Amino acid sequence: MAQAKALSIPAAGVEAGLNRYLTEIKKFPILAPEEEFMLAKRWKEHGDTDAAAQLVNSHLRLVAKIAMGYRGYGLPVSELISEGNIGLMQGVKKFEPDRGFRLATYAMWWIRASIQEFILRSWSLVKMGTTAAQKKLFFNLRRMKNQIDAFEEGDLKPADVTKIATDLGVTEDEVISMNRRMSMGGDTSLNVSLKGDEGSESQWQDFLVDNGPLQDEVVAEDEERQVRHQLLQTAMQSLNDREKHILTERRLADDPKTLEELSQVYSVSRERIRQIEVRAFEKLQAALMKSATDQRLLPAA
Repeated sequence: MAQAKALSIPAAGVEAGLNRYLTEIKKFPILAPEEEFMLAKRWKEHGDTDAAAQLVNSHLRLVAKIAMGYRGYGLPVSELISEGNIGLMQGVKKFEPDRGFRLATYAMWWIRASIQEFILRSWSLVKMGTTAAQKKLFFNLRRMKNQIDAFEEGDLKPADVTKIATDLGVTEDEVISMNRRMSMGGDTSLNVSLKGDEGSESQWQDFLVDNGPLQDEVVAEDEERQVRHQLLQTAMQSLNDREKHILTERRLADDPKTLEELSQVYSVSRERIRQIEVRAFEKLQAALMKSATDQRLLPAA
């Protein structure tokens, strides 16, 4: 990835400069899909650091928005944003524009992962080396307790422990231990009273973020997935059986087949398999563009 100075990412700085930072990043324009694709190709294929810088800078607002959702963990927002920016750069580095997704859809997972790792490092109640399942438990326990109306102090009911453990893929002992540490110990008790404006009082746990996506985001993402799936299914009909099988095994499978493996299946050379794959992918791209244009998802050429 390009060096930070080449990317021209404004430093989040201390909290006093946070508002200035948020104002500054609004100056970077949001990229149109076609512009984003071309910049991503320039970075992926030619290592163009200017293109990478534009991709990163145009998504700094996304980082800030995601970071704001983690304010309840008692860490400076500026540090959360800085960690999120690191995740964004990793997302840009690994982004593959030919897969047909927008950068924001892909990068948000890197941003969230980077911020969550930072929170885990900063909280002594969840030590380094915990499993992925335990990390998931840490970030989702409060939300799940709220869903099953189990937000009282003290230990959870056995049935609630079982449900949470099953849903999150951890042991019941881990649920009990994490609940006790988050409710009664750790860096800060979740039940500490906080004084607000005009003498109002609340508990620290009231400010913990629910890391589940907003309902409108869930609906929008689900609709987008359905549209992409339908477009792909329609476009795949433009391929013959051999092209469809080779393209699926080479580019769509979780465990892609090698050219050698497919050459043995069809009794042809590896180069011939590669040629068929390239031709099939080009046909698929053309069919996808036509289908998207016909459905007015893309402007006509």
